[in-house]
Amino acid sequence: MLCVGSVVAFALIFAGCGGGDDESSEATATTEAPTALSKEELVAQADAICAEVNAAVGTTGSTSTGAAGQASQAADLYSGMAERLKGLGAPSDESAGYEEFIGAAEQLAQAQSDVALAAERGEDGALATAETEASSALSAFRSAADAFGLQQCGEAPSAPTPSGSSSGEAGGGSEEPSGEVAEEVEPAPEVEEEVAPETGGAGSVEEESAGGGAGAGGGTESGGSSGGIGPG
Repeated sequence: MLCVGSVVAFALIFAGCGGGDDESSEATATTEAPTALSKEELVAQADAICAEVNAAVGTTGSTSTGAAGQASQAADLYSGMAERLKGLGAPSDESAGYEEFIGAAEQLAQAQSDVALAAERGEDGALATAETEASSALSAFRSAADAFGLQQCGEAPSAPTPSGSSSGEAGGGSEEPSGEVAEEVEPAPEVEEEVAPETGGAGSVEEESAGGGAGAGGGTESGGSSGGIGPG
């Protein structure tokens, strides 16, 4: 009897442990399931990735030397971009064009890798062919990005433009006209003040000359009349 009871107890304990493992595995599987992004979320994150890669590819000429170094750096950037875009997963809604976009990203990464390999080996003919294929792959990737609703992924690689120089030039240009206007406006009141006294002086001279003439004429008349009266 004791043996039977021990076996039953052991079986119950084993069953309880087994049930706990199943529940924990189910909970782990539930928490690890990734949540699919909406198309709006995917577009925002994908454009951020492409903007970063486009800026980096645009500066490869200043950060690496030689055609082989530039091609190798561009290949690494595009390969990383393709992996990051794939990692976002298909959108939960409106996924039309997603597969074409991801496929174009993978083809672009492969084409850039071919360019880097040909440049490293110094094979001019193979390099020219690989560069032509890479250019076509980039155009196809940009077209697929536009069709899917992406903006930055549809742009060509370019180095970022510094904003400080443009704003400084704009500020300097706006200061110069203001100084010129101030210089032109200040002399205007001085000219008006100088003209007023000249006009008044001319008037006073004319009045004085007129008055003097009248006085002289009056003296003549009085002299003549007194002379005429005296002899009589």
